[in-house]
Amino acid sequence: MQPRIPRPTVVAAAIVALTLVTLAGLLAPALWYEAIERQEPGRIVAGGLGVAAVLTLYARLLWLNLMRRTAPVHALGLAAITALCWVLPAALGGAAGWGNLLMVPAGLIAVVLPLRQAVAVTAVGSVLTPVYGLLLGLPALSVLYEAIGFPITAFSGYVTVWLFHIVQELREVRAELARSAVGEERLRFARDLHDVLGHSLQAVALRAEVAERFVDRDPPRVRKELTEIQTMARAAVQDVREIVRGHRTASLRTELDGISAVLQAAGIRCDRPELPDLPAHVHESLGWVAREAATNILRHSGASWCRITLAADTRVRLEIVNDGADRRSHPAPAGRAAGTGLHGLAERIAAAGGELTAGPGGDGTFHVRASVPLATGES
Repeated sequence: MQPRIPRPTVVAAAIVALTLVTLAGLLAPALWYEAIERQEPGRIVAGGLGVAAVLTLYARLLWLNLMRRTAPVHALGLAAITALCWVLPAALGGAAGWGNLLMVPAGLIAVVLPLRQAVAVTAVGSVLTPVYGLLLGLPALSVLYEAIGFPITAFSGYVTVWLFHIVQELREVRAELARSAVGEERLRFARDLHDVLGHSLQAVALRAEVAERFVDRDPPRVRKELTEIQTMARAAVQDVREIVRGHRTASLRTELDGISAVLQAAGIRCDRPELPDLPAHVHESLGWVAREAATNILRHSGASWCRITLAADTRVRLEIVNDGADRRSHPAPAGRAAGTGLHGLAERIAAAGGELTAGPGGDGTFHVRASVPLATGES
């Protein structure tokens, strides 16, 4: 089971709390010594207020930098913590644990200061801190501990904040990828819906126009056209359902059979080839091309004939040509040559490792050419 990642503020609060607990454990022996052993009220109050001030300011600076609310004035806060941590051992004596205060500022150096300054300050602090400990009369073992622990503590503070920010950036990237995936799925759905309904509704409209022309002259023809309209409408409904389920695929053979019948009904002569056995991915990719090309012929051109050719070697090439390039009854809007679907088709064919081109041939014809690899995985 994948654990749930808490909100950034929750993680930051946990880091601050754990840091305070660690510092409190580091300074507890000194406070215990003052309260239990010496029992001098003045020293207890001074030590307690000093530790409280250090922990409060430390927590504030750590929280602000975790939340990326950095500011130059934070360097003054680090200087104040350093001053308190150096003054208290001198005032209360370095023995009995007060010398541990000298380690406290190290954890904030790389958090508050820019990296280059932090490296320089850490290097200087690694030298001055044990020297100051010797001047305070700390035991040699404590001085050695501070000399080794000061750079390690500074590095630990830097890594803690760095990892926190890395996690947040990964969280933001994951959210952005999720939004991008949703957008891609919406575009795919819109493209599939356009490809399916554009052709089907155009075919239904064409059959309805044919039925209207023959309504007074040829009732049997009208009944036939109405039957075809019902069949097409039911097929369109089924296609939409399959798109919603994400299972719909196009078949080149089925599409060529359908567009041949529709174009013939519109009075457009259609020559189509016999299809050899082709892989499923070829049928699906080129089937969408055939559907979109037929939709554009019906919607945007005044063609009288359409020719479909197919060639296969290492790649399968489909070409659909019509003579309606100069006789468009419904011109496409500016910026698109033959319908919005061609742009989506180009993306679909490119994803399959193929190519798609569409445009006028210069002699009054309009050409749509597509090719895809015969074998999957080729590009």
